[in-house]
Amino acid sequence: MLVYDGDCGFCRRCVEFGEKHLPEMPETRAWQELDLDAHRLTLEQVNASVQLLGPGGLRASGARAVAVILALQPRMGWRVLGHAMLVPPVSWVAEVGYRFVARIRHRLPGGTGACRV
Repeated sequence: MLVYDGDCGFCRRCVEFGEKHLPEMPETRAWQELDLDAHRLTLEQVNASVQLLGPGGLRASGARAVAVILALQPRMGWRVLGHAMLVPPVSWVAEVGYRFVARIRHRLPGGTGACRV
């Protein structure tokens, strides 16, 4: 399950893109709809970045969560990008990029004041 900020228009657009274009997109849920304690998540975690909860206790957040989803896709291009994002130094750049986008998401297409971190 991919847990995202349902109050953020930019985040919703990103999830909608994934649902439309990625055949192996996990179930998506806005954190506002979840019992965070039941999923062992904190408000700090879900406010900071997307959270990926998978089988066998798999947990990833931010750019790593995106990378794992991409690495599991059947199409070679997405899969290669996802695997590249999991390996330094690309993973470092991906995480810096994720943090930058998270900070300015209220200014991006679909973003609103509710998107401010």
